[in-house]
Amino acid sequence: MKEMNDKSTDILFKAILTLRTVDECRRFFADLCTITELKSISQRMEVALMLKEGSVYTDIAEKTGASTATISRVNRCINYGSDGYNLVIDRMEKTDEPL
Repeated sequence: MKEMNDKSTDILFKAILTLRTVDECRRFFADLCTITELKSISQRMEVALMLKEGSVYTDIAEKTGASTATISRVNRCINYGSDGYNLVIDRMEKTDEPL
């Protein structure tokens, strides 16, 4: 995480923390990212959710279109990473909003 500890990254994270609704996030990320970047990030989140639900790689790959390398990387992050996926998934599950 050392490479993420800089002023530019902190500014980005602070900007994200100001967003209050899904629509605001959609608008900000539409300006910030290319469609390909956003789809890639979204795909990783979907993979993480499916892994947490206990889905197997073949089902995840079929449903999301993610490569087994991507699925493996997300799985490694869930199990040995900075706990970011677990943090947000746990919080999302505690809301009334359907995932």
